[in-house]
Amino acid sequence: MGKKTWSSLVAAVLLGAMWLVFESGLFDDNVSSASGPAAEQLEQLQVAPAGSMDGYSRDRFEHWVAQPSAGKNCNTREAVLLRDGSGTRRDNRCEATSGTWTSAYTGEKITDDSDIDIDHMVPLANAWRSGAAAWTDAEREKFANDMTNPQLVAVDSSSNRSKGDQDPSTWKPSAQDRWCEYAGDWIQVKSTYRLTVTDAEKKALGRMLATCG
Repeated sequence: MGKKTWSSLVAAVLLGAMWLVFESGLFDDNVSSASGPAAEQLEQLQVAPAGSMDGYSRDRFEHWVAQPSAGKNCNTREAVLLRDGSGTRRDNRCEATSGTWTSAYTGEKITDDSDIDIDHMVPLANAWRSGAAAWTDAEREKFANDMTNPQLVAVDSSSNRSKGDQDPSTWKPSAQDRWCEYAGDWIQVKSTYRLTVTDAEKKALGRMLATCG
């Protein structure tokens, strides 16, 4: 075998080996080495393409319903403000009159409740595309007002509006030190409600979990 032929053979073998390594994911930045309960939950989520938006409306998820356990005249928004705020005071309509809130997405301190949005961790439209279209109205109402799971968070209005209905593959909190908690909360909600994730969403969540200490 001539030197030229031998060199070509060696190059082909090396190229093939590199391709196998690439295909296995060792060079893929989408692969996460994250471990722990959230990572285990993530692996158990069903991966599926995003569903249709046909028939979707925010009105299909009745929200900010009455929350008697939070006090007289309280609805879900007001209950979350009271839960997540520090030194919060309210009037007889259950509306916050003072307090300090820390945006879950930026860490920004906010003292005016009008600058705060109560965000659905998994947006209503995203939930619709990942399984909620098949739910009953009562199930969608429960999801939209869930104060047991980390589905409702007080955030700065700017972050909430930039997020819209995006998933973690296209939107993340601007503060990277918030990624770990954000991914864990997103996964918990999707796991609790048996919602699907897209392939890109799952990979992004894995990368965010890798930032956990």
